[in-house]
Amino acid sequence: MMEKKKASAPTDRGNIVAVIIFMLGLGTLLPWNFFITASQYFKQRLNQTTGTTVKEYKYDSWMTLLSQLPLLLFTLLNSFVYQWVRESVRVGSSLVAILLLFSLTATLVKVDMSPDTFFSVTMATIWFINMCSAVLQGSLFGMVGLLPARYSTLFMSGQGLAGIFAAVAMLLSILSNTDPKSAALGYFITPCVATLGTLVCYMLLPHLKFARFHLRRNANDDEEKGNVLLSIKDTTVTTPNGKHLDADRTFISEPEERSSVLVVLKKIWPMAACITCIFAITLSVFPVVTLRVETVYKNTKWDEVFTPVCCFVVFNVMDLVGRGTPYLAQWPPRHSRLFPCVVALRVVFIPLFMMCNIPTTKLRLIRHDAAFATIVAVFAFSNGYLASLCMAYAPQMVSHRDYETAGSLMTFFLVLGLALGASLSFLLEEFLLTKPGTNYGT
Repeated sequence: MMEKKKASAPTDRGNIVAVIIFMLGLGTLLPWNFFITASQYFKQRLNQTTGTTVKEYKYDSWMTLLSQLPLLLFTLLNSFVYQWVRESVRVGSSLVAILLLFSLTATLVKVDMSPDTFFSVTMATIWFINMCSAVLQGSLFGMVGLLPARYSTLFMSGQGLAGIFAAVAMLLSILSNTDPKSAALGYFITPCVATLGTLVCYMLLPHLKFARFHLRRNANDDEEKGNVLLSIKDTTVTTPNGKHLDADRTFISEPEERSSVLVVLKKIWPMAACITCIFAITLSVFPVVTLRVETVYKNTKWDEVFTPVCCFVVFNVMDLVGRGTPYLAQWPPRHSRLFPCVVALRVVFIPLFMMCNIPTTKLRLIRHDAAFATIVAVFAFSNGYLASLCMAYAPQMVSHRDYETAGSLMTFFLVLGLALGASLSFLLEEFLLTKPGTNYGT
């Protein structure tokens, strides 16, 4: 009986799938980046004088908290229920909901509301938009895990571009000569268009041969196994000792199923621990501490754009470079003991940022703008590079059938790191920052 030849893998013609995966990565982090870089707009609307007092809403702190809690909760939920809800339903409904919520935020720019009402609506929007983002990220990371390893790097690079996208949009709104409301409206319309483009990209993916081959390979494997079992049914097998066994009882067994979540976690826990540590360190100081660093060149045009450029643009550009570097070189290797050591060494950035030019502290040992920008650049590059390595290494530690589970679990631990970092940022703020900063801080 001739063995059926296995179909060879098609190529990604014109790198169309690569571009789509990059765009999907961009779409997953747009909500977080656009709300975090819009800090100045929200504070201007919230911190209004009532009589002789100014009510402080602490937008940055609440935005961080109400972003990370739903991300953590719904990423965990997605890790367990993804097998019962189709991926297309999870991704499609999440993108549509994010689009509607961004549209609501853009509409509110032109609507006059009391600060209390505006704050409540904004916080509710942040909660629900990050809830959808959690489901979206978990689903897409699981899907990307079914593709070759380089596509995980491209997906992470797309996430890095989301930060640059938002930072440049904020910078243009600050430098524009339009009135504040028109500038803010243009700022929030931008993610609406980008989210719509992300939805279109996702809808195109199943129509590309390369994507279909990899994303449906599990189903094809099950079908092949069924055909083989049918072909040996009703035959007998002779064992080495001469006994005849019925093939029905010898070979026909339950098809190989995906491993449980706990089994997969036991295999990928080193990468899960590393991704948690990476983002816990990152979010502990960015943006709550970095936003409070001020330029030494006060009362100049540079003073207006210092925070957008040195805090957001530099961070997101270098984070993007870091996310793309594993496509060229991957060091340390997956099984090296040096890898977790390099991850842990990033804790040094916490005291470094606290020693920068923050007026509310006495630890200002690093004052020059160039020094701060350099620290931000290295900090961001290491974040993107090491996180991208973790996301690429994790699927390599499990069988093909468990790629999606590994991807979903890694997303959960990524978000767990963000939540831990957000909690630590409150402690750092209480310890060092005793009064409102003069720039973008609360």
